Amino acid sequence: MDSYYAGRVAVITGAGSGIGRALSVRLAAQGAILTLLDLDGPAVADTARQCQAAGARARADTVDVTDQDSLVRCAAEAAGELGRVDLLLCAAGVIHTGTVQASSWDDTRRVIDINLLGAMGTVNAFLPHLLASAAGHVVLCSSGFGIIAAPRFAAYSASKFGVRGYAAALAQEMALGGHRVRVTCVYPGVVRTPILARGTFAEGEEPAASAASFDRLARTEPEQAAEVILRRVQQGRARALVGGDAWAAAAAERALGGAYQRLIPWIARRARRRAGPAPAARLKA
Repeated sequence: MDSYYAGRVAVITGAGSGIGRALSVRLAAQGAILTLLDLDGPAVADTARQCQAAGARARADTVDVTDQDSLVRCAAEAAGELGRVDLLLCAAGVIHTGTVQASSWDDTRRVIDINLLGAMGTVNAFLPHLLASAAGHVVLCSSGFGIIAAPRFAAYSASKFGVRGYAAALAQEMALGGHRVRVTCVYPGVVRTPILARGTFAEGEEPAASAASFDRLARTEPEQAAEVILRRVQQGRARALVGGDAWAAAAAERALGGAYQRLIPWIARRARRRAGPAPAARLKA
């Protein structure tokens, strides 16, 4: 198969749904050899079946990215069974909606544990095998909220800004050490995945309204995101912006610097005034 990814051994976390599943299926079609990881065992097994139906060699494993022992075990098994690991794509992630004051510490810590520490732990487990590859590559998923922070998503923004910094530092260390491992940090905008529906919400939030807003904003399909990501990886790029909203966030950061932090609350207040009182308030009136 005439493909950049043909014969490469790829490990994908979060492979049970969303961008992780789309990456898995697209890599399968391009001849990659796959190890698919997700906390949802039936979902990742279904992804593996889709990849196998496309003719790919694919193995699935149920893994919690916050369990370092499990990650180390998976890394050893993948390298032992498949001979090496060439590509690591960290797509596992969760989201929480709510103000800092209203959010429980457990919900806040879960986002950091999975999105940031889970990604770092995954790299820690698989990096020795990537270093042994002739062309290792790490792909880490930040977010448009890792470029510009947003109110009611403090924990998510913190985790994604953390991934951004970790990816940059890792890339510098690989270059400084003369290693052949490249690093790409992905910044998706709003992609049509189940992340919000499966997320947690602080008291006072309206999940149905948030889901409706998310659906209106989601202009990018997971398959489109996977196409962009894999193209940027093949090009050896350090950054992959996914969707017009991610490009807009990057442009705003360049143009406004820290001033965007004053602009966003102003926009939010204007939107709230245009929307009028909340439904509960109107009923009380």
